[in-house]
Amino acid sequence: MSFSQALEVVIGLIFIYYALGSIVSLITKLINEAFETRGRSLEKHLERIVGNKHVGDFVALPQLKALRPIRYKGPLGVVLSATEPKKLEKIPVATLVDSYFDYVGLASKEFELDELKALINAFPESEGKQAMLKWVGQGVTKVEDLRKRVTAYFTGVMDQAAATFKSNARSFVIMLSFFLTLLLGTDSIKMAQALWENAGLRALVVAKAEETVQVGGEEQDVEQLLTDLSALKVINVGWFLNERPEASAGAEDWAGFVLMKTLGLGLTVAAVSQGSSFWYDLLKKIVAPTKSGGGETGEAKG
Repeated sequence: MSFSQALEVVIGLIFIYYALGSIVSLITKLINEAFETRGRSLEKHLERIVGNKHVGDFVALPQLKALRPIRYKGPLGVVLSATEPKKLEKIPVATLVDSYFDYVGLASKEFELDELKALINAFPESEGKQAMLKWVGQGVTKVEDLRKRVTAYFTGVMDQAAATFKSNARSFVIMLSFFLTLLLGTDSIKMAQALWENAGLRALVVAKAEETVQVGGEEQDVEQLLTDLSALKVINVGWFLNERPEASAGAEDWAGFVLMKTLGLGLTVAAVSQGSSFWYDLLKKIVAPTKSGGGETGEAKG
């Protein structure tokens, strides 16, 4: 077994996982932007603060409206240079606290205990209202002290909003990795065998990997990534019809086929779902030293 041959197979698989992961990342990004999933996740957590019927009014405050991201308007936005503000995606905690105190009327002055309780009881029904009533019941009656507790509370809520979006996005990446792998038939075992047996294919995939590291792994379009994968003979749409055993095959042949195909596709799903950045970082660590070492060897031979 040649070490350089094995290394080229590893580089080839890593590049393929990077390309597939990039496709998943690009599609995920487009879907998240189209459906504003980050903004919707944030709004769900803002409902805890001001109540589900008042989120619209709350995010309409000038200081919050100014934080809305600007993106292209619809599919033709890029061509027409048409943009529009989207849903809020992130709010600095200090801004959120100030906005909340403005919204509920606590920003203007100090209050007597009874006056403060009456004001808080008039708040929209929410988790935030109940937290304020609890603090006042515990003897926290100064607005500045309430502000400190609200700041800590909102910090946790924003962290939870970010974690919720991240978890949802992660689940979507795994599902998309699964469907893309099934669609393209990217079987890790088959790919490794093909790379091991075909020196020309190994040379091509290593060249693609070196090119990717050279340009810095910047985002490519889906069409280019699919073209690269097609050139590497990775895409195998309709594999379930082309690779299955003959009709006369026995139960052992079918069991072996199902087992190996499930293992091969499962390995790809697990790898691709790690994300393109993971594979790019690994590719850079392996390819860069390889290229450097190759250059030194070439000079020594000269």
